[in-house]
Amino acid sequence: MNVKPLADRVLVEPAQAETTTASGIIIPDTAQEKPQKGTIVAVGNGKKDEPLTVKVGDTILYGKYSGTELKYEGKDYMIMRESDILAII
Repeated sequence: MNVKPLADRVLVEPAQAETTTASGIIIPDTAQEKPQKGTIVAVGNGKKDEPLTVKVGDTILYGKYSGTELKYEGKDYMIMRESDILAII
């Protein structure tokens, strides 16, 4: 990956949205919820006095309106600050 986040930012690959319910009902694209879970693909260097606590490969939960969406080489990613991450799974 050629994208290198700066400072306390991380690059996240969002998990795929659920396409069916537990009972097997297919959810149309317009009704699918935006995923709030993803995998960290790249991390920045951190701030001077605050090293990053997450690492590449961690699965995380983040806020519904966190980060900025971007498309790179045909894949969807999100870039966000470490403070936008709610938990490591």
